[in-house]
Amino acid sequence: MDETEFWEIIDTTRERAGDDPQAHAELLVERLLEADPDAVLDFARHFEARYNRAYTWELWGAAWVLLDGASDDAFDYFRCWLIGQGREVFEGALHEPDDLADLLGPFDDEVDGDGEELGYAADEAYERLTGADTPDLGIAAAPVDPAGTPIDLEDDDALAVRFPRLWDRFAA
Repeated sequence: MDETEFWEIIDTTRERAGDDPQAHAELLVERLLEADPDAVLDFARHFEARYNRAYTWELWGAAWVLLDGASDDAFDYFRCWLIGQGREVFEGALHEPDDLADLLGPFDDEVDGDGEELGYAADEAYERLTGADTPDLGIAAAPVDPAGTPIDLEDDDALAVRFPRLWDRFAA
């Protein structure tokens, strides 16, 4: 599976789910069950690589603003959700997290921003297809600390300065 197919699967299942993260995860598992186990592992590698790339202070700050706070777990689930938003939103957010103010449509912090189940979709599909746990994907382990310069997530003034458009749209 190449990157284009990975994003096509993400996009078509999200569109069918009507942007509901839970339904998106269920449809993603169903779609992956149509593939062979090797393709599911390829999908898992693509997902995990992007999940690891999104482990940055900048994105954590953006998630903090969007979600009115984001614990370690909430940020993990946010990164899964961000991948689920598709290539344009994901890459745009990696390039400039404050651009999420323009890239995102309506945002409900009670539903949006939590893609925990998306993060397990490939594992679930692989297990259902093979009866076995997902093997080691053979990609670099997740970094211990977020990439980039640490941000004081508790400092509203600093967040407002760093993410002015997100702050104006979601926190003000």
